[in-house]
Amino acid sequence: MEATAEPAKDDLAAAAAEVARRDPALGRLVDLLGPPAIRPPLEGYFAALVRAIAFQQLAGRAAAAIHGRFLANFVEGLTPEAVLALPEELFRSAGLSAAKTASIRDLAAKTVDGTVPLEGLEAYSDDEIVERLSTVRGIGPWTAEMFLIFQLRRPDVWPVDDFGVRKGYAIAHELPTLPKPKELAALGDLYRPYRTIAAWYCWRANDTVLPTA
Repeated sequence: MEATAEPAKDDLAAAAAEVARRDPALGRLVDLLGPPAIRPPLEGYFAALVRAIAFQQLAGRAAAAIHGRFLANFVEGLTPEAVLALPEELFRSAGLSAAKTASIRDLAAKTVDGTVPLEGLEAYSDDEIVERLSTVRGIGPWTAEMFLIFQLRRPDVWPVDDFGVRKGYAIAHELPTLPKPKELAALGDLYRPYRTIAAWYCWRANDTVLPTA
């Protein structure tokens, strides 16, 4: 059964306060924005990963249209078995590329054979989940990290390859250049075990006007 504990608002506020205490630069964002508002999970684990693949490298509206047409094939629900039974031409007629078709089919096959154990996935560590999901064609560490943050609500994920996090960190800390992923990985140690919270404020730094000192 897929069950994800929803962080209490008080817990998020306490985590944000701790991040602000450790890092006054992010603390300015905490003061402006209040506790983080991480969006709730959208759907089940398999459906969330299918959606992540469908949305890769596409604008939101176009991706949503393709994703919607694909889901229309599954009147009895989207399952790995149903995906494997769907003729490939129906993937393509929905607008999915050959690469995304192969990725979604590979996800379904690896879910069925247990390589990607979506049932009970919440029992696995962050690193184990990233390792398992990254065996699927078209799913890399970044997609796996977004799954950890938004679907499993893991509190200590630090997506150093995410451009928005890198840029937001530079904005918040008034850096002349963006930190490289390896540099950002070390900088993130300051926020453990609340790196997800720090990442959220880095994302928000990209669309927030910070007051001048």
